[in-house]
Amino acid sequence: MKLCEGILNILEKDTKTSCQVACLEALRILSRDKKVLVPVTTKRNMQILMRLAKLDTVEDPLERVSEFPVIVEALKCLCNIIFNSAVAQKLSLELNLAAMLCNLLEKCKDRQFVDDIKCFDLRLLFLLSLLHTDIRSQLRQELQGVQVLTQALESSLSVRWTEEYKAVEDRDRPPLSLQETDCAIEALKALFNVTLDSWNVHSKSESHQFRYMAAILRHCLLTTGPTEDKTEELHSNAINLLSNVPVSCLDVLISPSSQEETDIKYNGMNMRAIQILLDFMEKRIDKVLPPLRDVSNRPEVGTTVRNKLVRLMTHVDLGVKQIAAEFLFVLCKERVDSLLKYTGYGNAAGLLAARGLLAGGRGDHWYSDDEDTDTEEYKSAKPNINLITGHLEEPMPNPMDEMTEEQKEYEAMKLVNMFDKLSRDELIKPMGVRPDGTMAPLEEAVSQYHTNKQDSSDSD
Repeated sequence: MKLCEGILNILEKDTKTSCQVACLEALRILSRDKKVLVPVTTKRNMQILMRLAKLDTVEDPLERVSEFPVIVEALKCLCNIIFNSAVAQKLSLELNLAAMLCNLLEKCKDRQFVDDIKCFDLRLLFLLSLLHTDIRSQLRQELQGVQVLTQALESSLSVRWTEEYKAVEDRDRPPLSLQETDCAIEALKALFNVTLDSWNVHSKSESHQFRYMAAILRHCLLTTGPTEDKTEELHSNAINLLSNVPVSCLDVLISPSSQEETDIKYNGMNMRAIQILLDFMEKRIDKVLPPLRDVSNRPEVGTTVRNKLVRLMTHVDLGVKQIAAEFLFVLCKERVDSLLKYTGYGNAAGLLAARGLLAGGRGDHWYSDDEDTDTEEYKSAKPNINLITGHLEEPMPNPMDEMTEEQKEYEAMKLVNMFDKLSRDELIKPMGVRPDGTMAPLEEAVSQYHTNKQDSSDSD
């Protein structure tokens, strides 16, 4: 703690650049430890770091390249401190840090050698918008954060336009550099936070802003990074952000295809970006429901994506439970028998009851023709799979084999009487499945079956 205080006292004075960089590097390492953050997280010390990062109110253009390493190290220190300290997060709002960061981004426009400054400026905006909801609102409403961050993303990707919402597609363009890719990724992450809950677009300017953003995201999907992993990270964050864009603004993802273009086309439209989206999702879907071979364990037991999703189907949070079940159901092409194969009836019962599919069948949407995906291992184990739990069980001895007919009748009546008592005391309510697959009180369900049967015989 004394070491941190001593470093900050040195940084408060005007010292040589090399000394400042060394002090900030030491402070950056120390600021990873929450135990030594107490002396750092004061208003005075935050202001010292903000001044070194050119985040004060003084209009000081970025002209001296020799100062850039100091700015970068100061931004790194602020990233660590804000990430690890709730006190620093509150002070950031009081010190109007988000506005200063947006101002620094403006200073970086059209300047050389500022990629590192932009990258850590954007990372700090991402952290602030993630950790403090008031700063997220401030960015969205007061600081025109969507516009500022979109411009930063556009600059990182070096987008050139042919029309209002159509960027130049240059097949021979080299991949982005590591710095450009990192800047784009940080901008995408910050934009995701700032555009949360943007489903409804009410004004013409908002609609334009989101369509403009979607056009940049299309360009982002058609861009590659320096490595395969970096390209995947870039595309993953672009797709995350696309999920925040209102549906009415997503039409710019496709564009009319010219005669000389050899891309994937549909009805005269260039579907290249859509194909990249599908390829990206297919990679992840293959990890979710691969062909089923091992059925010795329950579907919810294990560490695969499928196991984790099946566990979420019985989560206490209703929203989590529903979305996990719906996702798996769609992957099974909304076929009840396929869903039960991967989850077991017990885990799927809630979804099937809500959808009116307890009697089997499939959902309302159309999917491509089904193909036989049952493995030989699954086919051989299928007769012994417990449909409720969804896993293989060794045959159990039937306890009724040793009973006389009188004993069986006695046990059956005993069970009926128990259910009758529970029902009369209203501890349980016997339910049945209607002909349409939905649940209803048993008497009502039986009555509907009789009515349907009568109607069928009358028509005959």
